[in-house]
Amino acid sequence: MPFARSHEADIYWKVEGEAERPRLVLLNSIGTDMDLWAPALPALRREFQLLRVDTRGHGASDAPHKDYELATLARDVEAAMDAAGWPSATIAGVSLGGMIAMQLALDAPARVEGLALVCTSATMDRAAWTARVNKVRTDGVAGIVDLAMSRFLSPDFVEERPEVAATVRRGLLSMPSEGYAGCAAAIRDMTIADRLPQIACRALVVTGERDTSTPYEGHGEHLLARIAGAQHVSLPAAHLAPLEAPEALATAILEFRKSIP
Repeated sequence: MPFARSHEADIYWKVEGEAERPRLVLLNSIGTDMDLWAPALPALRREFQLLRVDTRGHGASDAPHKDYELATLARDVEAAMDAAGWPSATIAGVSLGGMIAMQLALDAPARVEGLALVCTSATMDRAAWTARVNKVRTDGVAGIVDLAMSRFLSPDFVEERPEVAATVRRGLLSMPSEGYAGCAAAIRDMTIADRLPQIACRALVVTGERDTSTPYEGHGEHLLARIAGAQHVSLPAAHLAPLEAPEALATAILEFRKSIP
């Protein structure tokens, strides 16, 4: 298994696809791992070489017992790109992954050719995320699993694909509590909203019509207003768009990449 060492943690990464194709980094949401993107991979592999990264605290990556910072999570992605020999790429991230992608575009703009920001935001309710951090550190991930699942997937999708919902729930419950809490602290403390006008690369904002966590209103609309020239696509999905609308999401990313010189 390939790991990149970054700020006292081993970060798991995986490359697949033809080397001569455009490069695309895929980042997961809080509470999932790189397999979040699995349903979209067949379509994406046809056009991209892919680098998937397990965010610190998730999947096979280390989960240090501390609050994480968004800047550290962005540097973890840089470390994985370095290990893969990638000087730059388009970055696609879901939820927390999108926040990390924006932080990376601000901190290391030369590494980011474009941003696909999926069901994400630059501003979240600090009090709510403080409570979530405290709850997980007191009661474990089980203390917030019902809340998270109610926002991850739409009721219709859960009814149609109960096996997918069960897999997501098992993955959430099996992850280290400190990994979830550390990343929740990074969401709580992020400070990228006022810096969004500094993002110079092309950007695609993807919102979910059924997303109650980071909907267009109050979240996606602010990204579109503050990132110059950002494009918008709305998909029939809740928060985990790669699971509910994988083909539509892959198509949106493929079309967006064509707009990048």
